[in-house]
Amino acid sequence: MQQHAVSRPRRRWPFVALALLVPLLAAGWTAAWYYAAGRAGAVIEGWREREARSGRIHRCASESIGGFPFRFELRCLEPTLEVKTADRQLHVAAKDILLSAELWQPTRFAGEIVGPLTVSEPGQSATIVANWRRASVEMRGLPVAPERGTIAIDNPVFERTDGAETRRLFTAQRLETVGRMLEGSARHNPVIEVSVLLTEAVAPDLHAIAEKPFDADITAVLRGLRDFRPKPLPERFREIQASGGSIEIKQAKVRQAETVARANGTLGLTARGRLDGQLRVAVANLAALLPALGLSKRADQPAPIDKAAERLDRVAPGLGNVARQNAGPALLAGLNFIGQPVEIEGQRALALPLRFSDGVVSLGPIPLGQVAPLF
Repeated sequence: MQQHAVSRPRRRWPFVALALLVPLLAAGWTAAWYYAAGRAGAVIEGWREREARSGRIHRCASESIGGFPFRFELRCLEPTLEVKTADRQLHVAAKDILLSAELWQPTRFAGEIVGPLTVSEPGQSATIVANWRRASVEMRGLPVAPERGTIAIDNPVFERTDGAETRRLFTAQRLETVGRMLEGSARHNPVIEVSVLLTEAVAPDLHAIAEKPFDADITAVLRGLRDFRPKPLPERFREIQASGGSIEIKQAKVRQAETVARANGTLGLTARGRLDGQLRVAVANLAALLPALGLSKRADQPAPIDKAAERLDRVAPGLGNVARQNAGPALLAGLNFIGQPVEIEGQRALALPLRFSDGVVSLGPIPLGQVAPLF
């Protein structure tokens, strides 16, 4: 006799469990997103409050939050910044800012700023206008414990407008600045490292040397800060001076055409807020750099050699011109005599002291000018 298999009921509980699990997971993920968004929003608000205590008020014409389900995004349309100091007030405006954070890293923000950026005094037309191809920012840490901040700008152009006249102040292929906490904490004896990277930069108002494109890679360390609470920059430098702190130039490399310079050393601050100390500078192809350091006369700032030549002309007309024509080779020979031969990237170079004496700067015996006080 043929036996028939007994039919068994199909197990349906896995499908039921899955049907229940999916909405639970979705609800949990949504809750996690809103929790992370709340934390990220708190970080931004904390940063705004911190900035406000330093006299910098950040506002947006409108804000929107998005990025669900994997990111948190804050878009700020027509952002403005009011900067208040003891003697003036500035209004800074841009077109758009987008900040975003990953769900699993709500204290790490990446963002992008859309130009143009304008700087003006309240009620006045813009005096500084800046634009770029792309500007990105990154911030890590909490407002009370910042860890690292980066600003990177591709093809920046800064211009000053005086009435109908527009003058270009600064251009570059790339500008990047990085600040990070090296030692200590934001509340107790922080040691801050600041790096600046410039590619194909031109800044004609800065110095005659900067009228031609140059690259720069500079890293400095600030020691002597008591804390990292919100304070104006001059007050921070005053704090460094009062505590006997320093500005250490860990490395500085500048290249312009065939001329390459490297420097390192430590600088202090005088009671008047001026730089004081000495850096060791090594320069390859120094001869090409000398004209920009003061051997050629500028209409608005006569070089030291020109002043000396004028005195010679008073003694014997024409003698000053002879001095001008022979000053370059004589000065170069003197620098080679007092400098130390070194090598930079396979090129012969000369190491010289770059001295800061209460703000007055000189390269070996060559006076370069004076640096403005930092406070």
